Amino acid sequence: MATWLTTDTEANELLDREPLALLIGMLLDQQVTVEAAFAGPRKIRDRIGSLDAATIAEYDPEKFAALCSTPPAIHRFPGAMAKRVQALCADLVDAYDGDAEAVWTAGKPNGAEVLRRLRALPGFGEAKAKIFLALLGKQRGLTATGWRKAAGDYARKGHRSVADIVDQASLHQVRAYKKEMKAAAKAAKN
Repeated sequence: MATWLTTDTEANELLDREPLALLIGMLLDQQVTVEAAFAGPRKIRDRIGSLDAATIAEYDPEKFAALCSTPPAIHRFPGAMAKRVQALCADLVDAYDGDAEAVWTAGKPNGAEVLRRLRALPGFGEAKAKIFLALLGKQRGLTATGWRKAAGDYARKGHRSVADIVDQASLHQVRAYKKEMKAAAKAAKN
């Protein structure tokens, strides 16, 4: 199944081919639309000519922030996200020789270990790590034992998160679900 997280065919193809693009897109997936977040890796690649963890990690931070801020910016907070992207890439270089896919493949880890590795990445908290793990299992063929248990509710069928988006219709279903959850949380506070 081809990845569909943006309305840009080339950005989706990059997400399919490059595990680092998928990780960066997930990192950027906060306070912007899913489509904007996952289009970010293509913008970075187009602007520096590469989507290589070492290249990004070693890029001059001021110049990298400037290219991330150039319209259309990679995020509504491009300077802060530029720092996070570089921190993520530096961590991948240090821990996995720059191989993003090794986060979920090196040593044939089980689901709990993949989740632990994802949570250890800069910018990946508990929920983001579980959503990404579910994305790997549901759409990328991850076969790590116990991935569903480790991903929790995000592994269930339905339209709860990025892990469930495969086209425009499912994107709308995920948005509707999130809206329901926010309304329920607000009602519970009152």
